[in-house]
Amino acid sequence: MNASFRIALACTALIHSAAALACATGGCSLSSDWDSQGLSSGPGFRFDLRYDYLNQNQVRSGTNTVASWPVNGHEQELNTTNRFLTVGIDYSTSPNWGLSLQLPYIDRAHDTNGLAYDGSDAGSSHTQSLGDIRIIGRYTGLTDGHDLGLQFGLKLASGSHTEPFSAGPIAGQPLDRGLQPGTGTTDAIIGVFTFAPISQSWDYFAQASAQIPLNSRDDYKPGNALSINVGWRYMNLGRLTPQLQINGRVSGKDSGTNASPDDSGGLTLHLSPGLTYALTPKVKAYGFIQMPIYQDLNGYQLAPRYTASLGSRFEF
Repeated sequence: MNASFRIALACTALIHSAAALACATGGCSLSSDWDSQGLSSGPGFRFDLRYDYLNQNQVRSGTNTVASWPVNGHEQELNTTNRFLTVGIDYSTSPNWGLSLQLPYIDRAHDTNGLAYDGSDAGSSHTQSLGDIRIIGRYTGLTDGHDLGLQFGLKLASGSHTEPFSAGPIAGQPLDRGLQPGTGTTDAIIGVFTFAPISQSWDYFAQASAQIPLNSRDDYKPGNALSINVGWRYMNLGRLTPQLQINGRVSGKDSGTNASPDDSGGLTLHLSPGLTYALTPKVKAYGFIQMPIYQDLNGYQLAPRYTASLGSRFEF
């Protein structure tokens, strides 16, 4: 099975089942180190600790930044600063089977001037809470080399979805559902991935995964989401490994009376250069900058100019 076929398979296998999806601006997927993200066939435990920072301070509509703001009928959101700390625990029971657990902690500050634009319905919040936990299994027995696999799992409704605004005239009122630490829903996760050497110095991976809510909660349901990642890394610099990824994400509009469907959903494409450094044979540190190269957002949404990610990976 040649490399071009593997990439095509991993990037298209889910598109037909998620053709009507569109992308949230809260950040696109990034495989910080594909061994630590479960894209590995070796047995044993892996532990990953990752910090992500993104400041949503740019109002965008469609493919453009907004020159005049506010716009009548749309909430005048001012800024959303996100800091995510994610603990990942991965275990491979055999070359064919593995399980990944992802525990996110969310620190999010948000300011809005509301719909009146005169401060009468302004509010701010600072959420610090556990987010929605993900449990993802994988099967890599499709090939003799265990380098083509399937992912399947759940996003649990573990994060709070009832946090209030903490300051301003609307203090005490419920925070927008799209800004809550959790969605309140249980989502199915399915995916396909592949990774293999290109030459003695280069290898690559490709991954596609879909997240589909199985229910709604308190008149809110997030849109279906599809993420596609393709990455390359250079392996001939000793402890230092340069990497380059292209990360795409689409998500559908949120739905329900507590959603903002007109200002949710879209499409983003990011370019993500990064470095991994091996501190020891079993301990690695990594860093990435994720930069948008294309955005097409529904309605009016706050978007980040970049996302920064730092982390460490440990093998046992």
